[in-house]
Amino acid sequence: MSMYLGIDIGSSSSKVAIVNENKELIAYSVVNLGTGTKGPQLAMSQALDKVNGCVEHVAYTVVTGYGRVSYQRADKQITELSCHAKGVSYLMGQDIATVIDIGGQDAKVIKIDKQGIIKNFVMNEKCAAGTGRFLEIMARVLGCPIEELSDLADRSTEDIPISSVCTVFAESEVISRLAAGAAIEDVAKGAHVAVAKRIVGMCNRVGYESMIAMTGGVALNKNMARLLSEELGELVVVAPHPQAVGAIGAAVYAFENMQK
Repeated sequence: MSMYLGIDIGSSSSKVAIVNENKELIAYSVVNLGTGTKGPQLAMSQALDKVNGCVEHVAYTVVTGYGRVSYQRADKQITELSCHAKGVSYLMGQDIATVIDIGGQDAKVIKIDKQGIIKNFVMNEKCAAGTGRFLEIMARVLGCPIEELSDLADRSTEDIPISSVCTVFAESEVISRLAAGAAIEDVAKGAHVAVAKRIVGMCNRVGYESMIAMTGGVALNKNMARLLSEELGELVVVAPHPQAVGAIGAAVYAFENMQK
């Protein structure tokens, strides 16, 4: 059995996906270790173990993500923008026109056509605002595990806006809000809203279209898709396997490149 491998090496996690000779997704794995670590190898081993496979079964490999240039054992490198577009189109069909990808260190809004090809995009990679890192910092200031930040925000009873765009200034603003007596639940919600507004600004710049999918690790935060839907006035749907979408797109590219 031939397998086609997609590897997405991010700054904080590694993802591997496998499709078979029928272009079916048969396995994927996510490891919370990124570029410069054993994350890619661990994710590959886990994904192959799920289908009782080995590297000899792999016919073609595409690598993507932040760490793709340092990975030497792939047949081809493709940008994460293209792989996310391809992955969403593969998983969700041709109706998706806009992809919002929020990862640990960057955020992207990608407009795609019915074949999953990029028409336009914007990225936020030089600043942590609007990314998972922003939420991690807010959780630390609030003394809350990042996994519980969404539940904390759900208990909010008052709107507390976080107006600072810069993460450093936002951290100071949150500390000041707490010192003035603001409830941590309200500040937690304010942090979520701040990310949503940042992403909406990117959506407006790219000229987003209806049928919006969300990918990336932050998509696992159940509040973000809902807040983005409210801010945009359009339904934002979380993609299947949101953390692995880039790897899945890379695996589909591996299949297609081998057919060529």
